[in-house]
Amino acid sequence: MFQPEGTAEAEVYAKLMVLRILEGDVAQVIKGLRQTVTKRRLIGSKKKALLEVATYFQNNAAYMRYDQDLALGFPIASGPVEGACKNFIKDRMERSGMRWTPSMAEAIVKLRYLYLSGDFDDYWPFHVAQDQLRLHPPGIWSVVAK
Repeated sequence: MFQPEGTAEAEVYAKLMVLRILEGDVAQVIKGLRQTVTKRRLIGSKKKALLEVATYFQNNAAYMRYDQDLALGFPIASGPVEGACKNFIKDRMERSGMRWTPSMAEAIVKLRYLYLSGDFDDYWPFHVAQDQLRLHPPGIWSVVAK
């Protein structure tokens, strides 16, 4: 941000900061951004932008454990997650003539998740038992002997 935009120096600086974040050094990146503001005596929009980025990183540092996620083989980009959501939910629920309330949509999403995860067959008997308890609570209904 303090390097001229579009220069090789700005690109190298940005790549170094990304690398440090990916290596799990978010705290140092935050510290570096704040020190840059002070040491370079930035003012105006540049100062504001760097401090906003530092604050954003500070507020989200707990979610930026990319080194740990990468070590476990987890994706860290939002693209795969957004793509899965689009296929898993949006494309399936916005077909012609479909109308959903939020609670109906949530129920269908949960059932779809159970089906796709392979857990549906284990879940269904539990669901039936819970539905029976809801419809016929113990103690309210009784059988009368003749």
